[in-house]
Amino acid sequence: MADERPDLEQRLTELEVRLTFIDDTVHALGAADAEQAMRIAALERIVRDLRNELASVRVGASGDAHDEPPPPHY
Repeated sequence: MADERPDLEQRLTELEVRLTFIDDTVHALGAADAEQAMRIAALERIVRDLRNELASVRVGASGDAHDEPPPPHY
């Protein structure tokens, strides 16, 4: 029984070390996930703004060609 005690303590210590590394990894992944979520939200806002700007340009460019003045070389 005396031989089992050091082995059990060593195994427990190894499990505690592993748990610490796993805990650190989980926290790092949580932080990375939060950062990625913020970046995705920012990119979605940019895409939405660009779509709105493109729609405005299309509306402005779809006017009647007869209403436009001739190009300067005419």
